[in-house]
Amino acid sequence: MIKYFLVGLIILMLGAGLGFFAAQHQGLLLNGGAATVSEKKPLYYRHPMNPQVTSPTPAKDEMGMDYMAVYAEPPALTASSPKSGKILYYRHPMGAADTSPVPKKDEMGMDYLPVYEGEQAAPGQVQISPEKIQKLGVTTAIVAERILTRSIRALGSIQVDERRVHAVTPKFEGWIQHLYANATGQTVKRGQPLLDIYSPELMTAQQEYLIARQGQRALQQASDQAQDTAARLADNALQRLHYWDIGQFQLQRLQTLEKPLEALPLLSPVNGVILEKPAQEGMRLMPGELLFRIADLSTVWLLAEVFEQDIGGVRPGQAVQVFINAYPDKLFKGKVGFIYPTLATETRTVKVRIELPNGDGLLKPGLYGSVTLATRENKNTYLAVPDSAVIDSGVRQMVLVQRSEGQFEPRAVKLGRQADGYRQVLAGLKAGDEVVTRANFLIDAESNLKSALDSFNSPGAEANQAAPETQQGGH
Repeated sequence: MIKYFLVGLIILMLGAGLGFFAAQHQGLLLNGGAATVSEKKPLYYRHPMNPQVTSPTPAKDEMGMDYMAVYAEPPALTASSPKSGKILYYRHPMGAADTSPVPKKDEMGMDYLPVYEGEQAAPGQVQISPEKIQKLGVTTAIVAERILTRSIRALGSIQVDERRVHAVTPKFEGWIQHLYANATGQTVKRGQPLLDIYSPELMTAQQEYLIARQGQRALQQASDQAQDTAARLADNALQRLHYWDIGQFQLQRLQTLEKPLEALPLLSPVNGVILEKPAQEGMRLMPGELLFRIADLSTVWLLAEVFEQDIGGVRPGQAVQVFINAYPDKLFKGKVGFIYPTLATETRTVKVRIELPNGDGLLKPGLYGSVTLATRENKNTYLAVPDSAVIDSGVRQMVLVQRSEGQFEPRAVKLGRQADGYRQVLAGLKAGDEVVTRANFLIDAESNLKSALDSFNSPGAEANQAAPETQQGGH
């Protein structure tokens, strides 16, 4: 019994020892693995949704998500031979405009990259990697000859044509017995009665005409001279009624009935709209007193305010396109009728009168609209570049010329007139040059363009380019 007990005890001790050895061995493996993982430290942490936002320590974004750790990539095994040659300087690993003559690390702990002899851009040029060009979205355009057509845009409002406004005034004293046109804005037709007037002067003039007609009939057997005198008296009396704006129909009634009409109508002289109506039923009127102001709106004006730098491209008779805010789906066409001779000093603009047909009556006085005038002085072509290609510092104007893939050269240019999206080139470029039209300002910021411009204009440009220390600090 004791023998069996001793054997069991020995087996139990052996099992415990083997378990302890296995546990120690596994712990060593785990510690070794942890040490291997811990050896791979992150360089920095980046925003989970925006890689441009980084942090040197673990952090969370506005949604509570952890920043993602960024580790150093293992060197790729390539068949190409390592770069060799003289190291000129070290550049920032993220492409910032910062260099160093000795090895160093950036704010994230990344090593600066060496720049070898032969990799630097030529004096007065900027070198950008193809990856950076694609990231910036650089686009270019070819400098070429083109016809420069410039569009002048201005704002204005619809106004009544002053030449089509008529004032209705009486030429005699009287009283308004009845008013037919009794509302402002009412449309009236030519020859339509506006009101009925009672006037003693009208009654007297009618009676004089009737008396002259009776005398003319009584002198039918008299001498020719007497008959001519009676006829002239009758015609003069009738003509006076006509001068007082009595209608032809009323004069015919007077001749037919041969008795004076108590009230005679005053007729509208034109087709139009009543703008003003001082007349009221029962009021007394005097000669020359304004009763109605009527405007013919079949043609209207648009008075546009054109800036002084554009007025040289406007001429009478020029075709115009007009967009009215009230009718965004309609295009109205007119022509320049008159250019006012004065300039408003407050706004530096000149008024331009544009005549617009208004047969359908849509163009109502007071409506606002915009005007577009296309100007082309001649059919000559000019060397031109897009507006977006020009970097204007206020002192000089520059463009970036692409010499080859990734090689850009800043170049001063002299520019002339400006057209729709283009500038005339007077000096600095030739036909066929390729200029940067998009991301040129980003190239300036990313590639230390200021240093290149300084070397481009400096007499000792080549000497300065030989010393990379002078490029430190970027802009």
